[in-house]
Amino acid sequence: MKKDIEIPIVKDVYVAMIREWNEEFLDKDWNAYIINDKDTPIEMTIAVSKGYDGDRKTSTMRHGIGDIPPKSFKKIEVVQEDVLALNNEFFVTFFADNKLFEKRFLFEKNTVRETNLTQILLIEKEGILAK
Repeated sequence: MKKDIEIPIVKDVYVAMIREWNEEFLDKDWNAYIINDKDTPIEMTIAVSKGYDGDRKTSTMRHGIGDIPPKSFKKIEVVQEDVLALNNEFFVTFFADNKLFEKRFLFEKNTVRETNLTQILLIEKEGILAK
């Protein structure tokens, strides 16, 4: 029975932290985005996020992202500066090609910083991709 269970591997879907200007607060924020670099849409996307480091942890946040067209992206959440000192984990679940996919993306503690920014091509902004 276990041999009949297929666990599909997630490809061409990413989570990125993007540093963006916030007009309301006149400051830069870190925003988490999900990126669909596939040639097909991903559907019913859900992202569950949390921060942790030993005994310190944040609340678990659940986000219904919905459908993401091919070669596009959607914002998941704003991430506060003090949470970046923790490991930030995103569990992303979605349907594609009539299959259920799930992947854990991790931003290790203290790795989300301006010195680590690289160009995120699909979003056309600087950011950091999760492992």
